[in-house]
Amino acid sequence: MFPKKIITLSAASLLLITSTSIALANSLQREEREPEAATGYVDKKAVHGNQFMVAAANPYASKAGYSILKQGGSAVDAAIAVQLVLSLVEPQSSGIGGGTFMLYWDNKKQKLTSFDGRETAPAAANSELFLDKSGKPLSWRDAVVGGRSVGVPGLMATLKMAHDKYGLLPWATLFEQAIELAEHGFVVSPRLEKLLGMNFNPGIHKLPEINQYFFPNGKSVKAGDVLVNKKLAKVYTSVAKEGIDVFYKGWIAKRIVEKVNHANITPGLLSLQDMAAYRVKERAAVCGPYKEFKICGMAPPSSGGVAVIQILGQLQKFDLAKYPVNDAQAIHLYTQSARLAFADRNRYIADADFVSVPTEGLIAPKYLAERAALIDPEKDMGFAAAGSPLGALAQANDSAIERPSTSHLTIVDGHGNGVSMTSSIENGFGSALMVEGFILNNQLTDFSLAPKKNGQWVANRVQAHKRPRSSMAPMMVFNKDGSLKLLVGSPGGSRIINYVAQTLIGVLDWQLNPQQAINLPKVTNRNKVTTLERGTPAELLKPLLQAKGHTIQVRDLNSGIHAIEVTKEGLVGGADPRREGLVLAQ
Repeated sequence: MFPKKIITLSAASLLLITSTSIALANSLQREEREPEAATGYVDKKAVHGNQFMVAAANPYASKAGYSILKQGGSAVDAAIAVQLVLSLVEPQSSGIGGGTFMLYWDNKKQKLTSFDGRETAPAAANSELFLDKSGKPLSWRDAVVGGRSVGVPGLMATLKMAHDKYGLLPWATLFEQAIELAEHGFVVSPRLEKLLGMNFNPGIHKLPEINQYFFPNGKSVKAGDVLVNKKLAKVYTSVAKEGIDVFYKGWIAKRIVEKVNHANITPGLLSLQDMAAYRVKERAAVCGPYKEFKICGMAPPSSGGVAVIQILGQLQKFDLAKYPVNDAQAIHLYTQSARLAFADRNRYIADADFVSVPTEGLIAPKYLAERAALIDPEKDMGFAAAGSPLGALAQANDSAIERPSTSHLTIVDGHGNGVSMTSSIENGFGSALMVEGFILNNQLTDFSLAPKKNGQWVANRVQAHKRPRSSMAPMMVFNKDGSLKLLVGSPGGSRIINYVAQTLIGVLDWQLNPQQAINLPKVTNRNKVTTLERGTPAELLKPLLQAKGHTIQVRDLNSGIHAIEVTKEGLVGGADPRREGLVLAQ
């Protein structure tokens, strides 16, 4: 694909399924840091390749994708293999019991498309799903665990649709590495051990199947243990041989529905008809200009694409390139633009198949210029109100909570095709319902638990068959000539929008390579406080931003960004040093 010879990594020597292999993998990457202890990490170095590249959230998954690309597989083929392994080795973040958004770039046809594999609410669900007997919204903690929060999983159907359109290798081949790992075991990472120890999902200790898996004999699995999942191996073997009908209409679907509806904590409403009726939506990406580039992301029900485009579009007139990297003035402007984008997000973004979403109005240059005029270069604006874009209807603000347990992968194959894909089960360990070796999502709590505010409907309220709003923001950037420049995305709940926008500023304004941009100390603002990443140089911004009126919070910011840049010299990739991700290339 690229003429220049560049040093590459060898996947074969990186990861064997033994305890010594994990030590070797850790010698090539920084040890994982958890949310409450994310400081002191060592910045990773960019990886270069001249043929293909994969960046994923776990070394086992990166190796699986690398192997598929080495066999001549497409970016979609590799993404499938990566995600199937992630479902096994990173079960707290994503999996076949959840959903996904995938951007795909067809380099030959110069065509960008997206696959909406977001979960859907059951047919029996309505706006009162998360109200108690007195009509008040449940607390998020009470809503999340058990069957009520489970939506119809969309990930497996997305992988199959993408493979039917853009796969090169046989479907069953893509399951082989995940089946092998599930049958014979994978080495538990320090990240998984520590997340289990944090006890932030009460369902893990209340629901028997997940408790037995992660706490055999009453004791938590530890880093270095070999964890076997023969039930998941059986599921994968069945889907590999029979296709996804067995997942949505066969024995697996029956197990899912039975588990949801007979959960001993808040049984749900899922039916076999809901499973059989699930459909992936292939949608046009939403795109907007930034400088000489075109920025593209997912359309609603994701708020990520629109919000990132808004943040950058509102910053056009300020020329951030003239400021030093992470300069206080540049960060101030960025946080103000983020406030405005989040204000609109919380008012207008929802499933456009159910409510009127003014997508084009929100990213129209005239509207963004009007919003940018509200930014005071010298003073924090405080809480920003939503604007009035063309096509907007009156809606109430939404305060739905999104948890940061998600995963992102980026891949460029040997033909220049690309995948930027973010997937999630929402909360860490999802609903805590485990069925046949995989965890079911709690994505229905991404709806607003309160359907109305001050007598007005919330756009993102629960409705039958509706998809909950998301902040997942797989993005692609294109050069002036239309060629692919950058693929990027991150986990992180609603902070995903901030993480991705800041990384794009790093690459497009400050001319950093993807790894340098990912390494930047993180700063977020979700139309609340300005948050600075603890233990990093970002803390030095505190007095400077306070002088402009910012309310400052200092805390750990556990992003998990993966990015690949396409340059004239080849591919340049980066993985977030705050997690255990790995880039492999040839």
